[in-house]
Amino acid sequence: MSLINKMLQDLDARGTPDGRGDAAGIRSVPERERGVSRALVFGSAAGLTAAAIALGWVYLKRPPVPPVLVNVASNAVPVPAPVPVPVPVAVAPVAAAPAAEPEPVFQAAETVAPASLRAEDMRRMTAKPAKPAVAPVVKTAVPVASERIIDGKQVTPQQRVENEYRRALAQLQDGRVSDAMLALQQTLQLDPRHQGARETLVRLLLEAQRPDEAARQLQLSLALDPKQPAQAMMLARLQLDKANGGAAALDTLMRSLPYASDSGEYHAFLAGVLQREQRYREASEHYQQALQTAPDNGVWWMGLGIALQADNHPAQARQAFERAKGLQTLSPQLQAFVERKLVQLTAAAAK
Repeated sequence: MSLINKMLQDLDARGTPDGRGDAAGIRSVPERERGVSRALVFGSAAGLTAAAIALGWVYLKRPPVPPVLVNVASNAVPVPAPVPVPVPVAVAPVAAAPAAEPEPVFQAAETVAPASLRAEDMRRMTAKPAKPAVAPVVKTAVPVASERIIDGKQVTPQQRVENEYRRALAQLQDGRVSDAMLALQQTLQLDPRHQGARETLVRLLLEAQRPDEAARQLQLSLALDPKQPAQAMMLARLQLDKANGGAAALDTLMRSLPYASDSGEYHAFLAGVLQREQRYREASEHYQQALQTAPDNGVWWMGLGIALQADNHPAQARQAFERAKGLQTLSPQLQAFVERKLVQLTAAAAK
């Protein structure tokens, strides 16, 4: 304000010789009036100065490129196809086979090639090189090659065999014999050594008047395991029903004999086959072994008497027949047979 007042005073001095301005009609503005005008002028100047400074500051500090806001939610950003990265391969020794590269494991919600990536994922991928991911070791119950999945459960081969065998027994109980026989055959295909299925199938085949198939099943079983005296005796009976089947029956019984040394029935049956083949001495030996297990068996005493008589041992044969008669366990027909034999031997000894 002092600058403006000084300028006005200079103008007043130049207007009159003595420095007063009232001579030519020019007078100085009163102090009150000059204060109003000076304030207005000063305020305007100050406002213009502040505006100029502000505009200059904004101009100097503006960014080179104004930021542009993009709505990524509405605009799909195309993602270039991933560039394959060469994987370093370790050189293995010549003798060792190269280890297989573990494949990445993806969770259920992940995909191998996603169609788009989030912005933070893109920044993370470009900010630093990606490290090779190590596939986690997941311990899962993997079925063995020999196992199968049935109704969502792992079933072992032995469980499959037992399930098939139980199904055959259930069908047999329902009277479905044909279906039961098929199920038994399926059981034996899974486990040829399943004796329950084998014996049941043989019995059904015999009841169906199919002895040849029953004999074949028994032969298969004994070929796998000759330690089955009961099946050997059954097969020998079937073989004896055929013409000239004695030799085959003897071969069957002799192969299983080492596993039936304590069986009196086995020795007695073998003795009967030997007697049929006119091998009387061997027959009498096996009858004696059988009687060691059952001394009160009248039928075996009778068989021993027949073998001893045919082997030219009449005195021993007579003793065997007398023992068979005295036990009183024979049927009427066999009892009469033994009595006739005693009469013959007594008459022969009297001559």
